Amino acid sequence: MPISQARVPTAEASRYLKQLCRHWSHKFPVEESGDKGRVPFGEDRICTFVASSDALLMQVATPDPAGLTRLENVVSDHLLRFAFRENLGEITWSRAA
Repeated sequence: MPISQARVPTAEASRYLKQLCRHWSHKFPVEESGDKGRVPFGEDRICTFVASSDALLMQVATPDPAGLTRLENVVSDHLLRFAFRENLGEITWSRAA
């Protein structure tokens, strides 16, 4: 399954992880505990988050490359909306080989 990940430098990683998980928990069976979160957008579309003291690591996976791009955009757009007080810059995703 194609995987893509992004590392977003921020001191507020834990807060954003919680906000993203809480936001999607109304539609999906989200798992969130401390510095880790998992959002199953569907049977074959998953996003995971790991917060550290200086960055939020996001990873998305889906079998369809076009779907991977859409999922990257959805996750990035939501993070940027929640982080409107902070300039996170451009979020760059890296595809796993």
